[in-house]
Amino acid sequence: MFGALGRVVVRHPVWVIVAWLIAAVAVIGFAPKLTTTTDEASFLPTHYESIQAQDIQQAAFPHAATPSAIVVLERGDGGPLTDADSAKVATIARTLTDQHIPNVTSIAAGPASANKLIQIIAVQMPQQTDPSDKAPGVAVQTLRDDLQQQLHGTDLKGGITGGAAQALDQQDSGNRANLIIGVATVGLILVLLLLIFRSPIIALLPIITIGVVSQVATGLIGWANSAFGLKTDSSISAFLIVVLFGVGTDYILFLMFRYRERLRLGEDPKTAMVSSVARVGEAIASAAGAVIIAFLALTLSTLGLFKSLGPALAIAVATTLLAGLTLIPAIVSLLGTKVFWPSKAWKREPTGARFAALGRSVGRRPVAYAGASGLALVVLAIFALGFSPNFDLGGGSTSKASESTVWQAELLKGLPAGATEPSQVFLRSDGGTPLAADQLTAYQAKLSAVPGVGQVLPATLSADKTVADFQVTLASNPQSHAALETVKGPLRDAAHAAAPPGMTAYVGGITAVFVDIQAAVNHDYLVVFPVAAILIMIILGLLLRSLVAPWYLMLSVGLGFAATLGATVLVFQKIQGEPGLIFILPVIMYLFVVALGTDYNILMIARLREEAREGRSPREAASMSVRHAGPTVAAAGLILAGTFASLMLAGNSLLTQMGFAISGGIAIVAFVMALFLTPALTALMGHAAWWPGHQDRTGRHAREAVPQEATRVG
Repeated sequence: MFGALGRVVVRHPVWVIVAWLIAAVAVIGFAPKLTTTTDEASFLPTHYESIQAQDIQQAAFPHAATPSAIVVLERGDGGPLTDADSAKVATIARTLTDQHIPNVTSIAAGPASANKLIQIIAVQMPQQTDPSDKAPGVAVQTLRDDLQQQLHGTDLKGGITGGAAQALDQQDSGNRANLIIGVATVGLILVLLLLIFRSPIIALLPIITIGVVSQVATGLIGWANSAFGLKTDSSISAFLIVVLFGVGTDYILFLMFRYRERLRLGEDPKTAMVSSVARVGEAIASAAGAVIIAFLALTLSTLGLFKSLGPALAIAVATTLLAGLTLIPAIVSLLGTKVFWPSKAWKREPTGARFAALGRSVGRRPVAYAGASGLALVVLAIFALGFSPNFDLGGGSTSKASESTVWQAELLKGLPAGATEPSQVFLRSDGGTPLAADQLTAYQAKLSAVPGVGQVLPATLSADKTVADFQVTLASNPQSHAALETVKGPLRDAAHAAAPPGMTAYVGGITAVFVDIQAAVNHDYLVVFPVAAILIMIILGLLLRSLVAPWYLMLSVGLGFAATLGATVLVFQKIQGEPGLIFILPVIMYLFVVALGTDYNILMIARLREEAREGRSPREAASMSVRHAGPTVAAAGLILAGTFASLMLAGNSLLTQMGFAISGGIAIVAFVMALFLTPALTALMGHAAWWPGHQDRTGRHAREAVPQEATRVG
């Protein structure tokens, strides 16, 4: 099949390129754009209690809302606020109100905190229903500019935080991150490809082609959003950059290394390209299929974030695969050997290559290589037991130097930790009977006695007096592990048990949302992981026609995942002292490390099968596969790990942790498993690795003896 595809592309390269250009213009010109959303609650389905509480709040208290933005003010010298300072704060609030800033409905100054260190001004805006609406961000920026003008020449300083301000800073941080990641990714690919091939044409090939493919993929994702009701937003842009350029460059490398090899064997350029597509096309398609299936497995997730992320990335990889098997061969077939200009190294096989020596060493000592690489992974995997999730997704996606983050921390100088985002307990009458005052007072007392609860305000009743809202201030930071444990256990248990007969209690608020997200993520661990692993194993089984090899390949990749998580825990939690890792990290890391990392295992095992089919013994096949596929795996792994490492330049903890974990995991898969563990284990398994298809048997009998050189040394 892939040989036929290669022949069609090589015979009609111009038509293939024209078809891609027409498709690109149509998709880029007419596809809807991706929008932005920061609502953590939108991640969850409606059967979770926190979402039910949110629905009750919207129905019973439609006009009640936490401030969209909070102006935080304090003295410039850090001292307590005076009466004159508080009067100035009130004047600032009135002046800002008189500005009639669009999209701002009310501005009200509150009293100074009990310790007189801070004073706030609450800013209300209409509830945002359209994620693409930029009015709240414009209003926040206007408020910030006007505020600094009002503070000029006074003893006060201040800034703006709150939901709308955090959303603006998150968007700005995301735009800067995309620019940094894009420049770093493109620069890395250019430099590494120049070093590998010494050809500016090959270096520019992925930059130009994948740049077009990325726009096509983004457009297709926009159409998928509209067609299937997905909620993929613009936050995926950073992932798309590294996934498309990383995976796309990998596929180009797989093809170009094989193309160069066929040229060195004496084939003419067009025949060499057909042979390359025929020989490496199955490995590329299988590798992409593993990635696509792993991403699509996210549709089984209970979280809206993953449900949308999975199909979007699957579309991107599928588009890249199609380009790798059609657009790239078409361009290279037109250029022929000029694609390597000005280098002439493609004409000759390098002598004394490092990978040839490495391959001989693996073939001689498979036990040593399998044992050493496996032990290193096990040691790192032990640290994964210390993983602690962090649910501050909003704070993690902005820079620590952003105004909303800085003044959120300043706000805590005068208010208890839980006061910034209080929890709510709603008590609703099941039969529509008005709630009695004595019942509400007794219920408030029981909530106040819950360990971890700092304060419970008297109930606010709905207009029909059938729903009561108790504002609960937790003793801990709302995103902290202690706060989650309080809401998940004591608070919910007490709220449900203490509800009078005929009434039902619902615990809501951002901490309750995080508690339910944690439960959903734990569910996804038990569903998405196994399904993705089983489907990838099926792909490996079909590729290798074996029931044995997929098992040890997936077990090794699973060990690589655990080692990667352990290394990330070691660096961020143990060494840097972070309270935890972003809660979505294991799912993202599993899919990227297992799916993308399987690419290298697939490339190596496919080459092992090819060498075994030539009649080589298991150890000799391992030696030759490392010699021929090793440079491809090393180059591709270095580029893909490097592109994901560029995420660490974004300046926020979310992308920093993801960049380290994914790049580290890919490096482990490429440079430990694919180069050492997989060929060593396959050499040790011998003929049994290919059962029942026995892909190491061809028309002639395979040689069973170990190579003479290996016999002498080993």
